[in-house]
Amino acid sequence: MTIRKITIVRILLFVSTAISLYFVPWILVKAWIMPLPDTVQEQVDEAIGYGFDGLIVYVDEAGEPPAFYTGGWKDRKTKIPADSKSLFKIASISKLYTAVAVTKLVKEDRLSFDDKLADHFPELVGRIEYAEEITLKMMLQHRSGIPNFTDNPAFWENEQENGHDPLQFALDLPASFEPGEGYEYSNTNYLLLRRIMDEVIGYSHQQFIKERILEPLDLKNTYFSINDVDLDDVMSGYYVGYEEDFKAREYGMLATAEDVGKFLRALNDGSVFDEGEQEIYPYEYNHGGLVVGYQSLAEYHKDIDTVVVQFINTTDFNGYEWNLSEIFINRIVKILRRV
Repeated sequence: MTIRKITIVRILLFVSTAISLYFVPWILVKAWIMPLPDTVQEQVDEAIGYGFDGLIVYVDEAGEPPAFYTGGWKDRKTKIPADSKSLFKIASISKLYTAVAVTKLVKEDRLSFDDKLADHFPELVGRIEYAEEITLKMMLQHRSGIPNFTDNPAFWENEQENGHDPLQFALDLPASFEPGEGYEYSNTNYLLLRRIMDEVIGYSHQQFIKERILEPLDLKNTYFSINDVDLDDVMSGYYVGYEEDFKAREYGMLATAEDVGKFLRALNDGSVFDEGEQEIYPYEYNHGGLVVGYQSLAEYHKDIDTVVVQFINTTDFNGYEWNLSEIFINRIVKILRRV
């Protein structure tokens, strides 16, 4: 390539990069490039300056006592500071508990990863495309092609009421792809998996998870519904531009950061499993969660043998708050690697 051509390529790359940066919110760029502080607490304090109402971070480094860091408010109206012992709505982190529970049932030959959706719910044939071909493993791995009910705008017209029967918002729609031929995150997969567990065990999957996962790990601060807890123990949740506190809304599982951290440690070191289960476990080992007013990230980093759980009680429409949360947890991990 000639010098002239190399120069032109470099100019084009510079222009394309500049255009890309122009469309990236500068608050994200600033959070990404600012100097790394010396401590996790300093990072938490800096994060609060980016518009988060409250933040909880739990760090479990192997060989060290667990560490807790907080910033901002548990309740901004009454000016109650963030409390590391607060319950938090963990949203899709709950999928990890479901995946472990299904794995246990498979190991006991009460389910099979090769079971078809139609084997358990024949009434869904014709209402969910490819119901006779979709396997439980595909559903666990989001490879089923079943539409995500939370992507249906009609669901959000009254999401608290519609949450009583959300499956209706995924029926009679075309599949996103043929089973096993793609990937698309779909809450409908795990809604159906939980209903299948209820059918197979003859009682609630929540009770099964409690008996087979929570109690053996001594997780006493993990719950399945806002109705199971004292609201005063729950961290408030906020949506940018609204004064409403979303704490009282039903969004599924709640837990303390410590309980989530203990579970994630057990998932990654295998102690949540009985013999032969870890070898067949088909899902993720880290996860995030997002509902109105609550976003969470739970990660295990093998290179430093460390679990990090981050709870933030602020969300927004554009997803900038989620992008910021990912930036800040990555910076926290960098600090831990540097120490």
